[in-house]
Amino acid sequence: MKPGGTKRTVVITGASAGVGRATARAFAREGARIGLLARDQERLEAVRQEVEERGGEAIILVADVADADQVELAAARVEEQFGPIDVWVNNAMVSVFSAFKDMTSDEFRRVTEVTYLGVVYGTSAAMSRMIPRNRGTVIQVGSALAERSIPLQSAYCGAKHAIRGFTDSIRCELIHDRSKVHITMVQLPAMNTPQFNWTKSRMPFKPQPVPPIFQPEVAADAIVWSSHHRRRELYVGMPTVKAMWGNKFIAGILDLYLAKKGYSGQQTDELEERDRPNNMWHPVEGDFSAHGRFDAQASYQCDQLWLAKNKWLGLGLLATGISTALALSMKSRFQE
Repeated sequence: MKPGGTKRTVVITGASAGVGRATARAFAREGARIGLLARDQERLEAVRQEVEERGGEAIILVADVADADQVELAAARVEEQFGPIDVWVNNAMVSVFSAFKDMTSDEFRRVTEVTYLGVVYGTSAAMSRMIPRNRGTVIQVGSALAERSIPLQSAYCGAKHAIRGFTDSIRCELIHDRSKVHITMVQLPAMNTPQFNWTKSRMPFKPQPVPPIFQPEVAADAIVWSSHHRRRELYVGMPTVKAMWGNKFIAGILDLYLAKKGYSGQQTDELEERDRPNNMWHPVEGDFSAHGRFDAQASYQCDQLWLAKNKWLGLGLLATGISTALALSMKSRFQE
């Protein structure tokens, strides 16, 4: 809620499943009024019910984020029903598991239009309203792949890197204008979401997130927390932190490692089904929720996120531990 107990108005793209759906549930627990934007009407109806059961309100916005006019219309509908948008979460994405040499230009364009330009259009719709009011927060849902690309997802990695550059540029402009509008990026690790059931794939075996895997509720926690704190960027999970630092110092070694392990690491030992439905152009029918099929391997616990949210306390504990260790070491030497 806003200061004074007023309910916040939130828009979430890609809200019908996965991280978006988990995030809608999390905002609902705060009593938020939520615009749920995605392509699948039936799943959005289910999310609206979940939001209302948790104490929030919701409006369904059936739209494709690759269409700027549809995104703008959705933003207008939210403000007409719920009032000024306080938080906009850009989360929608599509991908293809395929070697670049086998991809078509239409596939590459579609991934770019949804995963990158969808963020551009969402940010534009949000900021055209937030900047004149001089308040509001835009959250870009990023990925460890915005820090370190991997094979078989060239279009998706390219889009996530583009979001990073786009966001940094806008942040500079907001600072220049002394605007109180805030923009941030939440960089996620591998998540157990339905994308591995419906993402288009040319791999011989079924796709999987690269372990360790986290539940989408971890991402939702990070996103909601970021909506309350003016952090420049939030890294979620040690794999994301390792990707960031590893690519700064040992990028060449990572190239060689991923060339060897990046193919098998993204596949299970189950054969892929030929011509299975994918969500590249249209939603896949079915009862998909926040979680994917990797519940047995995924964790709700993320110690690194706790440290990131409590960085000063964490640094204090680290300093205390080092001081204690040094004191004990000095004591031991004197006793000798």
